[in-house]
Amino acid sequence: MSDINTIIHDATIWLLIGFSIVTWVLIVVKAVQTSKATKQSRLFVDSFWSAQNLADAINQSDDAQGPTARIAQTGFKTLTEANEKTHQDLQQTWSRQDLLERHLRKQILAERRQLEKGSAVLASIGNNAPFIGLFGTVFGIIHALQAIAQSGSASMDVVAGPIGQALVATGIGIAVAVPAVLAYNFFVRKVKGIGADLDDFATDFVSLTQK
Repeated sequence: MSDINTIIHDATIWLLIGFSIVTWVLIVVKAVQTSKATKQSRLFVDSFWSAQNLADAINQSDDAQGPTARIAQTGFKTLTEANEKTHQDLQQTWSRQDLLERHLRKQILAERRQLEKGSAVLASIGNNAPFIGLFGTVFGIIHALQAIAQSGSASMDVVAGPIGQALVATGIGIAVAVPAVLAYNFFVRKVKGIGADLDDFATDFVSLTQK
């Protein structure tokens, strides 16, 4: 039984270490992803609105990268393919303007989903890591108490070492959870900001086509 308690305690610590590695990998990946998306969108928006006319804006968007560029590409593609006539298929029963707004909304949702990937993992690790650490601590304490009972002494010198070692799992769990929660909150705000910029651009794009 003592060996089982030790195995569970050690396995919990290794699991938390694995969660920590996953957390920091996701933090780096998400930081690069959101920074790249923000930079690409900013450059494209500046280039788009500095175009002399709509034809130049279309040409600039063809080879551009980033969420905002893909929004514009979707809009231009929709305008090119759509018309005001009613066809037999449901896709073309929409007016040109309604079809444009619908496709832009779908593309914005697709961009947000792409930017939100990995956030659920960070949230799950942040919520569960302390409890996993506590789970390991429970079995560590059981093992420590068994060792104390076998030694036949309850002095501080005997108790402090095993109990302190058992509490390491809780400490690691908290250490894993804190960066995950902070990163999750940061990237949620970051994605919301990028999403708001995409909504603003889509609104301006629709207004531009109405002219």
